[in-house]
Amino acid sequence: RAINGWGFIEGVYEPPMRALRAGLGCGVIDTHCHLTFPDFAGRVDEVMDEASSAGVTGAITISTTTEDCLDALAIARSHDRVWCSAGVHPLHSAELGPEPAWGNLRVCGEDARCVAWGELGLDLHYDGPHRATQGPVLEAQLAWLERWTGEGLAKPVVLHCREAFAELIPILKRSSLPSDGFVFHCFTGGPDEVRACLDFGAMVSFTGVATYKNAEAVRDAAGLVPDDRIMVETDAPFLSPEPKRGVRPCQPAFVAHTARRLADVRGVAFEVFHEQLNANTRRFFGVG
Repeated sequence: RAINGWGFIEGVYEPPMRALRAGLGCGVIDTHCHLTFPDFAGRVDEVMDEASSAGVTGAITISTTTEDCLDALAIARSHDRVWCSAGVHPLHSAELGPEPAWGNLRVCGEDARCVAWGELGLDLHYDGPHRATQGPVLEAQLAWLERWTGEGLAKPVVLHCREAFAELIPILKRSSLPSDGFVFHCFTGGPDEVRACLDFGAMVSFTGVATYKNAEAVRDAAGLVPDDRIMVETDAPFLSPEPKRGVRPCQPAFVAHTARRLADVRGVAFEVFHEQLNANTRRFFGVG
């Protein structure tokens, strides 16, 4: 056993026999999904059973608001193969009042089932009033995370970045949080954008988008990520991968399809690639 950089104890990975027998993979973890969304209301047990049958042995349900984080924590406390995060999604920035309930994030962060902060960041794809509030909310979250890190609540940070790499990375550089503690989730850029993320020092995570026929640039980017800097996710209930594209909701069971496609892109056997994914997940999130 060893203690990783975030203070979690890492153990030996022992995939269950059910996962070893599964045709879609062995022990892959969905590092980013949203089990609190209405698509999964009353179905989390069923969804996680289906994931396990597909060889997906765990999931991290990601927070999007200061209220949603409490629901995510409740789910994580009820399922021993589910963990959660705590943070405010940029597209929810405008929903915060003058005194947002940052304390809810702290409550979640103090629980062992919460393994990350976020998702937080910038989304410049849509026009709307939220664009004016995203920056201040992001800065406020980073300031709180810096404070809480100093108080012993250091956790990795899940980033949402859509059409905003040039704007987001300089903001992150101004914080005191370690660059290798960030992961750019649902990466949908190309080689230039992924180089910027890698030069910054962050991890990069890919969804089912990487399996789409028109996503050649995303696959080119995936081929550039070093072995120890890549992870996979579903972003469920969105972005079902091929051959499940169009199926709604996407669910954690589908992450194995993305992992297999990326193994092909990178020219490695799936068995080798998924072990690397698991090692990266253990090291970064402290789960696996």
